[in-house]
Amino acid sequence: MPRAWQQPLPDMPALPPARAWARLRPPPGYEDQWRRLADAALELDRGPDELAAEGLDELAAARGWKPATVALYSKVARYGGLALPLPVTPEPDPPQLDLRPLTRIRAEDPEHLRSVAWCSLALGWPAPVGTFRSLRRDQVRATARRLLITTDDGEWAVAGAVTAWHAWEATRAAFPALAASPWVLPALRRGPGLDSRVGGRLSNQALQATFTKHVRSTVGYLRATVTPSRREAVEELAAAYRLLSYDSYRRLALAAGAPPVGARGVVRAARVAARSARAGG
Repeated sequence: MPRAWQQPLPDMPALPPARAWARLRPPPGYEDQWRRLADAALELDRGPDELAAEGLDELAAARGWKPATVALYSKVARYGGLALPLPVTPEPDPPQLDLRPLTRIRAEDPEHLRSVAWCSLALGWPAPVGTFRSLRRDQVRATARRLLITTDDGEWAVAGAVTAWHAWEATRAAFPALAASPWVLPALRRGPGLDSRVGGRLSNQALQATFTKHVRSTVGYLRATVTPSRREAVEELAAAYRLLSYDSYRRLALAAGAPPVGARGVVRAARVAARSARAGG
């Protein structure tokens, strides 16, 4: 006997954004990034369904996220079950860029010296940000001219970073929490997390923010100390630096001939090198 026809159920009212986010579980290993994504969405009164339908464009504009950050949160959202399209991380433009100003010591501030040591290492050892986050001090050994880095993936000799490394090591030795920290790039202050502490391991997001801050301070220093004859060149460099993220810094170092540390970014770096060759030819 066929069933009697029934009226369709009315559309269920949407949950308030805060309750909708609270019902979702963050993907394992990405709890902090998921929380930041939810906080950014709630600032614009967006629930998970709206975010999946509209994408991250409005959130990125409101927060000033760079393309690499948008790619990170898109990945986290997909891991959490939200069907967001994964944006393509743009290749660095211009294909060649003077990165040496980011490796020069200008002050004795620990945050500055930590960033200079990182950029100096990354220029010759362009590892992903997650690798630097987990890099321990016992994996780095200094010789007279080079730094020797040993990981599970191999060994590398990095030239040009010894001065920055010794300056950073000497400064952190004056602070007991930093001197006792096993990490190459430790936290300099407590963060919002309950387990955050001085000398602890930084998150990927914190390292990305650290790099961006260092780039901005470098631009400010270059503009403040430039001679009139070089002002135009410095302004061109500052305009390129405004679009610089650590991922693009790493790909530029790879394109300039630094040995690859992992598979990530190598193909894009090869394309950048090819574009540079065509432009020079």
